[in-house]
Amino acid sequence: QHDEILFMKEWLGSRGEDSHHIKISNHHMKMMGMATKTQIEELSALNGFSFDDLFLRLMIAHHRGAIQMVEHLKNQPGSAFDQVLNDFVSDLDNDQSVEIERMNLLLTNLSEDPRVNLSSGLFHADEAILNLTKVSSLKKPAGFYDPDNIEDDGMENLDEDQNEQRTIEEMSSNRRYPMLSFSNTDMAFKDNILVAGNYHGFNIYSLQNSESPQLLSSVICPGGQGDVSIVGDLLIMSVEESRGRVDCGLQGAGSEPTLERFRGIRIFDISNLQFPKQVGQVQTCRGSHTHSVVVSETPDRKIIVYNSGTSSVRDQEELDSCFEEIPGDNRTALFRIDIIEIPIDNPANSSIVKSPAVFADPETGVLAGLWRGGDHGDETQETSRTDQCHDITVFPSKKIAAGACSGNGILFDISDPFNPTRIDVVTDIGFAYWHSATFNNDGTKVVFTDEWGGGGRARCRAWDPLDWGANAIYDIV
Repeated sequence: QHDEILFMKEWLGSRGEDSHHIKISNHHMKMMGMATKTQIEELSALNGFSFDDLFLRLMIAHHRGAIQMVEHLKNQPGSAFDQVLNDFVSDLDNDQSVEIERMNLLLTNLSEDPRVNLSSGLFHADEAILNLTKVSSLKKPAGFYDPDNIEDDGMENLDEDQNEQRTIEEMSSNRRYPMLSFSNTDMAFKDNILVAGNYHGFNIYSLQNSESPQLLSSVICPGGQGDVSIVGDLLIMSVEESRGRVDCGLQGAGSEPTLERFRGIRIFDISNLQFPKQVGQVQTCRGSHTHSVVVSETPDRKIIVYNSGTSSVRDQEELDSCFEEIPGDNRTALFRIDIIEIPIDNPANSSIVKSPAVFADPETGVLAGLWRGGDHGDETQETSRTDQCHDITVFPSKKIAAGACSGNGILFDISDPFNPTRIDVVTDIGFAYWHSATFNNDGTKVVFTDEWGGGGRARCRAWDPLDWGANAIYDIV
């Protein structure tokens, strides 16, 4: 830090400022990540691994404080006018980020967690397992990987000099995207049948006692997310990506509006497990990231499904019922879920019957009635705006559903499945994105999970607060 200190002293001195007499409030000391007197005394009393652990945590906090100060400075009007200072703080930001990554690696190596230092590998990675027994592990079948890029390696176009200026997280970003084209995403079971959803379609397996699953059939039908459910002889699959096509083609649908694009719910007849057949489709404005079967069969033989779309709103040229968020226009496809009916005897007639605004303020009618996005105060998480549900889990016998809805956890009354109503709403200052919900067996508790960092790079760094990216357990009272 010597050169940085020298630069800052000279910069202050050239402006008649004495660095020894600058007063700093306790608030700014905390913001800068400065260790407290108590923390220094605690560190002084330690030795060995305990000393190293706390030292690294304090240093990481100190470096993060420097990055926060840079962000604060750059938010000030005119901060970029001093080119020398602007270049300095930009370099400082990069250097501190790289050093944080290095210290995180050191800190991780001090952990006694058995997952630390496991070696990676496409088919033969090291493993750590607790309270489970792995029965079998299967490679993806043909058609569900790129034979010219089996390991799903991304392309890195920057040269080594450019890479030196980037953090580990930034450098790894480009290398993750190809794997999403063929990622396994979800599973559905019926008797001894397993359907494994994938961004590229789905695979059906037969499960026999203590034997490796046997592949029965594969359906290549790109589009992600690949969330799957089985009701009788029907398989329901979520499709959200813009590459999805009505005909399940591999060529994509381009970037311009087209009727060939498909984003929504696909329905397959799997009565013949060897030859699944697509028998229905429901186009939606934001695609389908996940879906939930609310009623498996109504008296008039229909399946009721809640659809959760999390993608951008489609162009009206492609689907004329889709509207972006326009102030004063309540027709927007945001802030809603879709309620879909699937006639069991004629899935081709499946359709959206209602798209309720489940996040609206009951008094004012404002659609954005729940969390508006942002942090919850100092030292809290940045939580996404509530304009969608990522996942809704239903407990049919109790007529309730739990929604993990981006910025909030929500408990719904689904006594009338066509008119879900909010029973309660919760927030959490440590949650970034409410991701999934799970009930216990008697429906007296619900577990919400957070997806901090996203599915592509979930956060799990040694210096992160232990209650960020965690699970939250709520009593239903």
